[in-house]
Amino acid sequence: MERIPILRMGEFLLVTIQVDMHDRLAMTLQDDLTNKIQQTGASGVLIDISSLEIVDSFIGRMVANISAMSKVLDAETVVVGMQPAVAITLVELGLSLPGVRTALDVEKGMQLLRGALGAHEEEAQYAACEG
Repeated sequence: MERIPILRMGEFLLVTIQVDMHDRLAMTLQDDLTNKIQQTGASGVLIDISSLEIVDSFIGRMVANISAMSKVLDAETVVVGMQPAVAITLVELGLSLPGVRTALDVEKGMQLLRGALGAHEEEAQYAACEG
């Protein structure tokens, strides 16, 4: 069965989608990624979709679901490398991808994740001081 590799980079997981996504592969990625977050305790997920030329409504919803599930598992999600045609298609389909942060490239996506992690740590410290 075809699988998309999930790499660990410190506290983050990196997923680079370099094949055409189909529904079964998207479902497998969702399961694999949530399991990997739980196993590793990752605090962030970066999904690089720069190789995707087409994203249909199902794949768009799967990305939103992955982000929501990651959030429940205490991990932020950033999607990077969205091509203009993909963005236009998502808007035309009426998909806003709630809760999904985006960045132009992997470097900017990592900066977003680091910033989110820093904000998380500040909140935890504040809560500890309050209690």
